[in-house]
Amino acid sequence: MVYAQLACRNKSLNIQGRKKMSGKNAIGGDRKFWGVLPVMDAASLTGIAQQAEGAGYEGLFAIQVYGPPFIPLAVAAAATSTLKIASGIAIAAARSPFETAMAAIDLDRISGGRFTLGLGSSVSAWTSGVFGAPEYKPVTHMRDTVNAVRHIVKGAHQGLEPYDGAYYKADYKALKRTEAPVREEIPIWVAALREKLTRLGAEIGDGVIGHPMWSVEWTTDEMHPAILNSLQSAGRARSDIEVNIWPWVAINDDEVEAINDGRATVAFYASMSQYQSFFAAHGFEKEAQNCQTCLAEDGHSDNATDKVPDEMVKAFVATGSRDKVLEKIEPMWAVADSMCPTPPLWSMSPEKVGFYVGGIGALIAEELS
Repeated sequence: MVYAQLACRNKSLNIQGRKKMSGKNAIGGDRKFWGVLPVMDAASLTGIAQQAEGAGYEGLFAIQVYGPPFIPLAVAAAATSTLKIASGIAIAAARSPFETAMAAIDLDRISGGRFTLGLGSSVSAWTSGVFGAPEYKPVTHMRDTVNAVRHIVKGAHQGLEPYDGAYYKADYKALKRTEAPVREEIPIWVAALREKLTRLGAEIGDGVIGHPMWSVEWTTDEMHPAILNSLQSAGRARSDIEVNIWPWVAINDDEVEAINDGRATVAFYASMSQYQSFFAAHGFEKEAQNCQTCLAEDGHSDNATDKVPDEMVKAFVATGSRDKVLEKIEPMWAVADSMCPTPPLWSMSPEKVGFYVGGIGALIAEELS
């Protein structure tokens, strides 16, 4: 995901001199773009971060697949002075809220107050099957984690009162007071696929991170009302949160190739049973069931790609020329304050990933110039 490497231009794409995206973001401000940091050597991470800062990126995310997302962010923070950094996401169940809070405090110190903690719930096959965490109710656990992290960040330097949450409980009797944090309130963005976590993020979070699988229609017709209704119920204003959306983007003048390249990513998510209702809501229940059958029979989703028709790919991935992609994602700006366009990476060769990364990097560089 090295699309912060702005010098990497996809020269096979005719993008120079095209019309830029017009308009503002959802709250009437300038449209902001984020990129994603890969796990690379320190020199490469430093170069990516400095290029992104120089080009006007709002910030860079680091993701958690297996390892924690905090390490590459520390490198980026040390190499820059204004670029924001964020976990996108840290899996809430992968560690204690205390460790999460301490990592947030450290990164906020290293960056001089530029860190945002993005938290996600992931799926039980990942949290329990890979990380070995207990089975949690995702929304209850996320609420507990957000509240606990805030409690710790705000008070660890003063001495903490016991915390007695739904899942996390600690008396802190052995805790010695820590150094005061740079900020007693570090922003927390909640990642969400469906309505409940989206509503939670709007209710108690400082932001909502839209799942890359959010389709345009899901974003505008389902998640946007959920955000606004939750804000109203909580007595909050739209400007109290940031909505950051990660659309799958495959810029390629050969749209047939782009669709084929995005198929494996859609199949990967469709093969997970916890996404069944999400795909059913989009009219792809049978296709998702077929993908799940492939996973059950083969142990992986690689053979499920032929179960994903073109229309299913196009529902979730913006494919085609630069102008067509921009037209596809434009309605999302009625919901988003910022975007992190992401190539559909699943089962792609490094060369093909580089092709799409270059297209996204060039598009964003042109938009920010």
